[in-house]
Amino acid sequence: MKPTFKTAQAWEQAQTLMQPTLIRVVDHLRQLVEASNWQGDYQKIEEPLPGFELHLTQGEKVHILKLWDLCFQVCFVDYPTTDLDVDPLVDIDTQLLDGAGDVEWEVLDRKVRELLAAVFAGLDGE
Repeated sequence: MKPTFKTAQAWEQAQTLMQPTLIRVVDHLRQLVEASNWQGDYQKIEEPLPGFELHLTQGEKVHILKLWDLCFQVCFVDYPTTDLDVDPLVDIDTQLLDGAGDVEWEVLDRKVRELLAAVFAGLDGE
């Protein structure tokens, strides 16, 4: 899914947040994979957005994590986690930005860690 921004300001805020979020997501995923019994392999994708997926394997189990979707869940308020027929209309999680519009690094790190911990807990629970 490709998000649609409600306002031009939301688009500008996303420009500020997306790269730091992607870096944090990849780094925290690396740490979680290294500490788990899952094997991770990145695969390049072109649709719906160019980017990467992390293919996690453990024996016969395979899970695919779309990196942009994880970033969107961090950056946007109530980003849907299921496929929709239409692209979602999104709002930025403004807690990730300070009053000057810069990244609140501690808040971003905490939100990424919480999301990925929940994702990995779901994998281990299956």
